[in-house]
Amino acid sequence: MNITFRQIRYFIAVAEARSVSGGSSAVGISQSAVTDAIRTLEAETGVMLFHRHAKGVTLTREGHQFLRHARSIIDAIADMQGGVGREQDLTAGSVRVGVTPVVTGYFLSDLLSRFRRLFPRIEVQLVEERRDYIEHLLINGELDLAVLMVSNLEERSAIDHEVLLRSECRAWVAPSHPLSDVDGLSLADLENEPVIALTLDELEGLIDGIWSKFDHPPRVAYRTSSMEGVRSLVGTGAGITLLPDLVYRPWSLEGDRIIAKRTRESLPTVDIGIAWRRLTRHSEAATLFMETVHEHRR
Repeated sequence: MNITFRQIRYFIAVAEARSVSGGSSAVGISQSAVTDAIRTLEAETGVMLFHRHAKGVTLTREGHQFLRHARSIIDAIADMQGGVGREQDLTAGSVRVGVTPVVTGYFLSDLLSRFRRLFPRIEVQLVEERRDYIEHLLINGELDLAVLMVSNLEERSAIDHEVLLRSECRAWVAPSHPLSDVDGLSLADLENEPVIALTLDELEGLIDGIWSKFDHPPRVAYRTSSMEGVRSLVGTGAGITLLPDLVYRPWSLEGDRIIAKRTRESLPTVDIGIAWRRLTRHSEAATLFMETVHEHRR
């Protein structure tokens, strides 16, 4: 297999922009060159990486898998260029990090992989709990850091934080849904649609909160704590939902497609961030974890 670093860069740009034109603008290369690179990648890997459609491209299941590996390659090269040396490799210790379930499932794995690669002798002790309990553990000094939904923090007078990812909310519909081809979708278009509401972690109540701001009460058909349940119900046309891009995947486990559409209204974002007790003096291990988080975000 003959894959180049340049092809990987172009692939990531197109995946993030969801269009060849947007990807080519991001890397400053002609669309034809980017298109050729993607076709070469698909020929080399033997799989289709994108679904092409009139409004751009979306990743296939194999494309999502390739994107994860591609970002790991980019991270590894950035680490080498940053001059990671032996003295960092020999740093030892431990850091206690609190996380919420959504963060564990959709944000944490690549960050931890990078940290383990940089500092293999530092032990990361993960504590997965509800957001309110993690705040309690932080304030009591039982955790060094936490990675969680900082847009919902309650104890802001005692906890400092930085936003790492701001995730836009969009409407999810099946390709067969009459609104799937509607441009400029509005919440008013959705108010009579059956809604699938997720009751998982910090995302519980998100849909009710969104509609309450615009005076369009949702007609909730199903409530479930299963993310895959939401995808399956939406993919088979049982209803629509509003969720952040952080948890979006363009298919269900059964292989049914899901389309995510922006609305005319500006919806609240879901902000993932790192938090710590105010006025805390961090250990060397915790400091290195925070530095790695900053590099990972960039």
